[in-house]
Amino acid sequence: MFYYFGYASNMNMTSLRAKGVVPVSSENAELIGWTLKFNVRHWFRHEGGMANIEPATPDDAVLGRIHLIDEQHLAMLDAVESYGEGYDRIEVEVRTSKGMVKAITYIGLPGYLDNGCLPTQRYLNIITHGAASVGIDEAYISRLRSLKIQPPIDYPPFLSPDITSTTAIFNEPQLASNPLYTALMDAVFDMQYVRKDLYCLHSLFGGKDTTLFHCKRHDSSDGSETLKDIYDGNISESAKAYLNAYLHEYNNEFRYVGVYRPDNLC
Repeated sequence: MFYYFGYASNMNMTSLRAKGVVPVSSENAELIGWTLKFNVRHWFRHEGGMANIEPATPDDAVLGRIHLIDEQHLAMLDAVESYGEGYDRIEVEVRTSKGMVKAITYIGLPGYLDNGCLPTQRYLNIITHGAASVGIDEAYISRLRSLKIQPPIDYPPFLSPDITSTTAIFNEPQLASNPLYTALMDAVFDMQYVRKDLYCLHSLFGGKDTTLFHCKRHDSSDGSETLKDIYDGNISESAKAYLNAYLHEYNNEFRYVGVYRPDNLC
């Protein structure tokens, strides 16, 4: 077991579980002498700036949740937090109702920092909803809600390249057998020739359908969505737009290689 201090979207239990991490227990905590920033560049431009913490004055503090987590979840936590690529993992000491506790947390690496970044409304909604649901100080939440956000990008509906009789069609086993291929909705993309700072996506997305992963990270998600819900259109309009944005960004960063047909939509 280990303690983990989540200070942004990982205060939100729906968001944390969507990443495959289920704590044994959680409680509010305070990291004194640090400040919250949103200056870590995301892998994809429409996601804006991700949260980060930086040393500050003794009067500053970052509020969050300390989670007790089983060791088996550390690898997944490292993967979704881009450990070693966008973030480093460090040990901090946080104040809890039981006293000071040592915990791991993640801070942005210098190569990913950009003070011109702004958070998106989606991201702030997840953070503030999670903070409010567990009783984080209202003044702290109000400051978060008042932050300037990144203007949304208006993407047109994504259109896959023309499907012909020779277009590759992948089912789940075929996708899983290609560790550098990933699927989103009904499209398959090759990640082989991505830029270096996206290499970490090979292990996170490779051989997998990421549709549900992204859908459950939208701020309208309650964590119960299924692929059938998505394909039947039973998700919010903003979640549909979010998946459409990812289709465009996948197409920008990866190479479209074919059509995806899940074996079932249960």
